[in-house]
Amino acid sequence: MINPIVKTIELPDGRTITLETGKLAKQADGAVMLRMGNTMLLATVCAAKDAVPGTDFMPLQVEYKEKFSAFGRFPGGFTRREGRASDYEILTCRLVDRALRPLFPDNFHAEVYVNIILFSADGIDMPDALAGLAASAALAVSDIPFNGPISEVRVARIDGQFVINPTFEQLEKADMDLMVGATYENIMMVEGEMKEVSEQDLLAALKAAHEAIKPMCKVQMELAEEVGSTVKRTYNHEVNDEDLRKAVHDACYDKAYAIAASGNRNKHERQDAFDAICEEFKAQFTEEELEEKAPLIDRYYHDVEKEAMRRCILDEGKRLDGRTTTEIRPIWCEVSPLPGPHGSSIFTRGETQSLSTVTLGTKDDEKIVDDVLVHGKERFLLHYNFPPFSTGEAKAQRGVGRREIGHGHLAWRALKGQIPEDYPYVVRVVSDILESNGSSSMATVCAGTLALMDAGVKIKNPVSGIAMGLIKNPGEEKYAVLSDILGDEDHLGDMDFKVTGTKNGITATQMDIKVDGLSYDILEKALLQAKEGREYILGKLTECIAEPRPDLKPHAPRIETMTIPKEFIGAVIGPGGKIIQGMQEETGAIINIDEVDNVGKIEIAGTNKECIEKAIRMIKAIVAVPEVGEVYKGKIRSIMPYGAFVEFLPGKDGLLHISEIDWKRLETVEETGLKEGDDIDVKLLEIDPKTGKFKLSHRVLIPKPEGYTEKPERRERPARQHGR
Repeated sequence: MINPIVKTIELPDGRTITLETGKLAKQADGAVMLRMGNTMLLATVCAAKDAVPGTDFMPLQVEYKEKFSAFGRFPGGFTRREGRASDYEILTCRLVDRALRPLFPDNFHAEVYVNIILFSADGIDMPDALAGLAASAALAVSDIPFNGPISEVRVARIDGQFVINPTFEQLEKADMDLMVGATYENIMMVEGEMKEVSEQDLLAALKAAHEAIKPMCKVQMELAEEVGSTVKRTYNHEVNDEDLRKAVHDACYDKAYAIAASGNRNKHERQDAFDAICEEFKAQFTEEELEEKAPLIDRYYHDVEKEAMRRCILDEGKRLDGRTTTEIRPIWCEVSPLPGPHGSSIFTRGETQSLSTVTLGTKDDEKIVDDVLVHGKERFLLHYNFPPFSTGEAKAQRGVGRREIGHGHLAWRALKGQIPEDYPYVVRVVSDILESNGSSSMATVCAGTLALMDAGVKIKNPVSGIAMGLIKNPGEEKYAVLSDILGDEDHLGDMDFKVTGTKNGITATQMDIKVDGLSYDILEKALLQAKEGREYILGKLTECIAEPRPDLKPHAPRIETMTIPKEFIGAVIGPGGKIIQGMQEETGAIINIDEVDNVGKIEIAGTNKECIEKAIRMIKAIVAVPEVGEVYKGKIRSIMPYGAFVEFLPGKDGLLHISEIDWKRLETVEETGLKEGDDIDVKLLEIDPKTGKFKLSHRVLIPKPEGYTEKPERRERPARQHGR
C-alpha cells in the first residue's frame, strides 16, 4: 500500500498548491508531484555519487519539458512527438537553474540532473511559475547536499495590486511581470518586464514576491523533516593541500593586487599579466610535480586573483580597468553602417560591441508560436548571436545556445513595449556581438534602439540598459555597487543586475545573486545607481540619433492598412482566393486580410507607392456599393447579339444594351469595334428592384450628334383576348 506524503501551500488569494512525494518515480534521488488546480508538474532529481576527476565547478543540468498531451493536443511536425526544447522551455530551465546553482556547496562537484515535466494543464494557471518550487521540493526530499530550499513565484501588478502567480488571463492586464526566486532569507534571482515603472515600484514587487515565497520554503522544510531527508549524503570532491594554498597566497597576492590596482583598460593585457604571476610560481616545480600540483595551484591562484580584485575595490575604490564604481566605460555609436538592411547600428561600450540590424516585413513574416499552452503569432522578434571570436576564443561556432536565447529574450522584453501596438510591420532585430567584455545583452538593447530608429520605426521612447555588480565580503558591512561591470567583475563578483529603461522608467530587469544577506537597502542603492547610468547611456544614444527617421529606407517595404465591413471579406478574397490572388498578380503588392474586432483589417505591402495605391483602388472598388447615376470605368467581359456585359466594379456585371452604346442606331455590337477585354466608361442608369440587375449606358457619356432626334419606340400590339 502506497502512502504518499502530501503538503499544502495556500496562496494569498486562497488558491492552493500541493506537493506529493513517495508515490511516483521512487528510484530517483528525489521526486515530487506538484499540483495547482489541474496543472501538474513532476520534478525529479538525480545526482552522481562521485565527481568526475578534475571537476572544479558545479555540473548542474536543468531540463523543463511540456507534454502536448497535458493539454489534450498532438505535437506538430511529421513525427507527431515532442522534439527539441522550445525557446519557452529553455527560458524556464534557465529561471530554475539560476536560482538553484548558487546554493549547492562550493566543494560539491557531482553531476546533478533536474527534470521537470508538465503532465497536466488547463490553460488557466502558468506552469513556469511553479517549476522552481517543484525542483526545490525534489531536492528537499533527496539526500543531495543543497543549501535551500528555494521557491519561485510570478508577481504581477494588476490595477495597482500585486498578484502572486496570476493566471494567463490576469497577466494580460498587468503592467509588471516579474519572476522572483528566493530562499526563506534572501532573493536569489529576478527576471521580468515592466511598462516603464519606477525603481520604488520594482522594489515593492520584490518584497511582495518574497513574502509569498517564505511559506513555500517553510512547507518544504516540513516535507523534508517528515520524509527524513534533512541529513544529506557525505562527499569528498576536493583534495586540498593547505600548505600549497598558503604558499600560493604568500607568493602571489601582492603581485596580483598590484595588477588589479594598475588600471589597465585592456582585458587581454591584464589577463596575460595575471597569468604570468601564476606561471612564475609554477616555475619552481618540476614537470612531474606539476602533474599533481598544477590543478591545485590554478584553483588557489584563482582565489588569490578574486581576493585581490575585491579588496582593491573595497579598500581603494579602484576597479580592474581603473574606473570609479559609478563610471561608465567610453561609448561610441554609429547608425547606418550597413547599406543593405532596413536599419543598422553599431554600439560600443569599452570592449563590448554589438552590430545590430533591423528588417521590416509583412504579415507573412510573423513568427508562429505553437507551444503547448501558448498559441499565436509574434510580430516583434529579436535574435542575439555570440560568436567565439567576440572574446578571442579559437573554437568553432555551433548552434544557438541557451545563453544566447536567454540574453536575446531579455533584450526583446526591454524593447518590445516601445513598438506601437498598431505598427503594421513585422520587425526583426538581430544583434551580433563582435566584442565582449561585460553585458553584451545591454549592448544589444542600446544597439537595437539605434537600429530601430535608423529604420524609421516609430518607437515610443529610446531604451538604454546597464549591468550592475556588487562586491560584498561575508561578515563585512562595507560593500561596493559597480556600474557597467566587466566580465571579470561579473565572474568574480557577487551580483549581476541588469536594468533597462526609458526616460520614464524601467522596462526590463534580470538579476542573479551569488551572496547571502543582500538587503533591500543595497538593492535600492543598486537601482538608483543604475538609473544614473541608464540616463547617461541614453544621452549618448540620442546624441547619435535623436528620434526615429521620418521615413523608411528607400528599399524597405511600404505597408498601408485599411478596414472594410466584415461582410465584404469574402468578396475581397473571392472563391478559392481567386480575387485576392488576381489583385496581387496585377499590382505586385502583397495583400493580407484578417477579421479583427468584427471588421476586415487589410494590410497592403509593396516596394513602391504606385502598386499599393492601385491595390487600394481595386479593394475599394470591390467594397463599393453601386450607386445609380455614378460613372465607372468598366471592362467588357462578353459580347452578345443584344449588347455587352461590362464588369463596372469587381464582381459586379451589368448589361450595356446595344441601344446604349452609341447615339446612332447599331445593327451589331461589332460595328463599334468593341471586343472582350476592352475598357469602357459606363454610367449606372438603373438597378432592377426585383432582380438586382444593373442597366448601364455609354452613350450618355458622349456628345449627342447635332439634329439628333429620338425615334419613338415601337409599341407592341396587345395580345388578342379569347372570347372577343
